[in-house]
Amino acid sequence: MKREKFEQRRIRLVGAQQLATALALLPHLPLDADKPLELLIREEVKGRKLDQNALMWAGPLRDIAEQCWIEGRQHSAEVWHEYFKAQFLPEQFDLDLCKSEKYQKWDFGPGGDRVLVASSTDLTIKGFAQYLDQIHAFGGQMGVEFHEAPQRG
Repeated sequence: MKREKFEQRRIRLVGAQQLATALALLPHLPLDADKPLELLIREEVKGRKLDQNALMWAGPLRDIAEQCWIEGRQHSAEVWHEYFKAQFLPEQFDLDLCKSEKYQKWDFGPGGDRVLVASSTDLTIKGFAQYLDQIHAFGGQMGVEFHEAPQRG
């Protein structure tokens, strides 16, 4: 007999009520030697910070858009951002770099073409820092002089 698919559940243990919910769930989990469930307990994975994102747009993406020429033309920060996502986002889920185990960089559209579906919002703080390092390295190789992004607040 085949059991139904078990939908992933996430319980943030911030208080007694959430702990009670987790403990109440445990005795009711299906045991299946052919398709076992995995229990993962870890510190909550933090996604990239909004100020990291803002600094990316005000800093390296702006500098690259203003200074980088490819085959006689410049590209907008938005075009560079899409290019960098395709180049530098992780190809597969990485516990240190991606917020969710459901991370997926590519999918296929109705016509069979490969489509970028991942976003920099899928990255952890560490993953986003690495992403920015890769953008800076690219710009440095292209001769871009980076300016300090304006401070917020």
